[in-house]
Amino acid sequence: MASPIHLTECPRDAMQGLKTFVPTELKAEYINLLLKVGFDTIDFGSFVSPKAIPQMADTAQVLEQLDMDSTQSKLLAIIANYRGGGDAASHEQITYLGYPFSISETFQQRNTNSGIAQSFELVKQLQDLCAKKNKQLLVYLSMGFGNPYGDDWTAQIVLDWAGKLAEEGIRFIALSDTVGAATPQQISELYPQLTTNLPNVNIGLHLHATPESLQEKIAAAWQSGCRKLDTAIKGYGGCPMAKDDLTGNIATEQVLAYLQQQNINTGLNMQAFAKAMAFSSRIFG
Repeated sequence: MASPIHLTECPRDAMQGLKTFVPTELKAEYINLLLKVGFDTIDFGSFVSPKAIPQMADTAQVLEQLDMDSTQSKLLAIIANYRGGGDAASHEQITYLGYPFSISETFQQRNTNSGIAQSFELVKQLQDLCAKKNKQLLVYLSMGFGNPYGDDWTAQIVLDWAGKLAEEGIRFIALSDTVGAATPQQISELYPQLTTNLPNVNIGLHLHATPESLQEKIAAAWQSGCRKLDTAIKGYGGCPMAKDDLTGNIATEQVLAYLQQQNINTGLNMQAFAKAMAFSSRIFG
């Protein structure tokens, strides 16, 4: 029976800010364990400048070592420009190309060295590329719940940009709480508005949280109707461009515990998950 929730496990997001380089073989071994769990998608790496994110410089080499024959999980790679999109699209194993499109002008400049208008034109080009290469473009609405820079943010700005993306044929959007700014009330109000306005778009949530806010954000996401959620084992990671060491990803095991309390069958292989959990300490300490 199909799972009612689609989880994207994010080892890329968890690892990308680590200062000590994780050996390629170790990355691949960890991701291969995750591939056995049964997650909908694995956010496994990124094709970006190694100067910007040194930890992901070996993404293509990691990909060569992944066992895709015994998994139904799809692979997602993050890109920041057209060149990275071309690199990612050249790999048959990759299903999704993820592009961070920020509704904060300041963060877009910090994250991809381009402004919002330029980035929106890039989204159109990437959408054409994906159509030609039989890939799907997933657009992250970064700073989707506000930003620390004083840039304008309202729910209507989020809805407007999501609508513009949908008009360009984007069918996968992740509303992203880049710095953990979202409140449960925001999640409960904004997510249903998006899904109501854009019924033909697959909309997920990529939330970050402090340990104190984790549980209430998970509950708000589920209760608002979200069935597509990004997580990372033990809540590792966060955005290195956002410079907040206290804010990590939503912890996978906490989401699974919540779903268990709701009597939701995730369909995941929990023995494989336990092995991946145990192995994660070899990467994250």
